[in-house]
Amino acid sequence: MSHIVTVQDAVTAFEPWMEPTDAELDAIDAEMPVIRAEMELLDAQIIVIDRTPCQLDERRIRRARRRVLAAHRAHLNGQAGGAA
Repeated sequence: MSHIVTVQDAVTAFEPWMEPTDAELDAIDAEMPVIRAEMELLDAQIIVIDRTPCQLDERRIRRARRRVLAAHRAHLNGQAGGAA
């Protein structure tokens, strides 16, 4: 019978020195409008997974796609806050 043992690196994978740097956190903050827009698009797509989309659903998805594109454009252009 073989024993299962834990690997020390896996157990201590979240040491304080492995925290994200301030620069990494700033990059995440700068990308949050894009992330939110993509989540909104995903939510709109999930709603219609198991049914035929109606006109309202199609409009919601189109708007969400436009918000994603606008947020990406704003992020690439270096604008703070993204698109509303």
